[in-house]
Amino acid sequence: MKMDLYTMLVIIGCAVVTQLEKGAPFWLLGGRKLNPVIEKWLSFVPAAVLTALLIPEVLMRKLPDGGYALFISPDNVFLLASAPAVFIAWKWNSFFGAIVAGMASVALLRYFGL
Repeated sequence: MKMDLYTMLVIIGCAVVTQLEKGAPFWLLGGRKLNPVIEKWLSFVPAAVLTALLIPEVLMRKLPDGGYALFISPDNVFLLASAPAVFIAWKWNSFFGAIVAGMASVALLRYFGL
């Protein structure tokens, strides 16, 4: 398969834009001390992103027509498996432990037919 110049330039351009996008905060803010208010605000970003990714997966179900519906039921494996994960995260403050507990819970619930 032969690659033409245009395709190669697009790939290189995408790589450059990706590196600029990901590296800009490091290059612009490297060695600088941020305002404590901004630092505090930025400390909540990972938790907010994780919550935004997890909550729809735990509480929503995809419908046959392509839409989504709230799915709070004893048949919701992910909702049931989130209980041990939340408990582990709360009790031992362990992100890795919560992930393992959630994955193991889903595996066990599916193994036993839920």
